[in-house]
Amino acid sequence: MKIARQAAAGSLESSDILVTMAPGGGEVEIILTSSVENYYGDAIRETMRRTLEELGVTSARVEAVDHGALECTIKARITTAVRRAGEEARL
Repeated sequence: MKIARQAAAGSLESSDILVTMAPGGGEVEIILTSSVENYYGDAIRETMRRTLEELGVTSARVEAVDHGALECTIKARITTAVRRAGEEARL
């Protein structure tokens, strides 16, 4: 899926993640800020990357601010942000 515009999903509440998606420069760039970075940063990035791959995103700038979100929440926020930012959202 082509990312056509900036979009966001989630919140800055505890146990949630705010994901902002924007068009990229030919690759997927993930910028993560997390209160649990030292413990789960690599796992969060991997979940984000895997979800983006499953959705067919090959170029995007993804910024995420995490406050201890579960894997299912991360997947849901990424999916929602991609759908809101995707080219098909205008149809």
